Amino acid sequence: MVKKAFKPEHIINKLREAEVLLSQGATVGESSRKLGVTEQTYYRWRREYGGMRMEQAKRLKELEKENARLKKLVADISLDNAILKEAARGNF
Repeated sequence: MVKKAFKPEHIINKLREAEVLLSQGATVGESSRKLGVTEQTYYRWRREYGGMRMEQAKRLKELEKENARLKKLVADISLDNAILKEAARGNF
């Protein structure tokens, strides 16, 4: 099965559609099938994006991307630091 990558804007729209369907008496399974996702995906989206506006979701994704970039930089610097300490220890 091919994994689709939904953008935060699409996820929020789908969650709103699901809310409408649920308010009309549909079950979670029925509404998630109409949205084209699994129930597990629906619950994961609701946990992550429930109650968010579009701007907030975009900002969240930007911050997550920046956080990943910064974590990689810290890991690289820590590795460089460890290598330099090891090299300095060998000189004495």
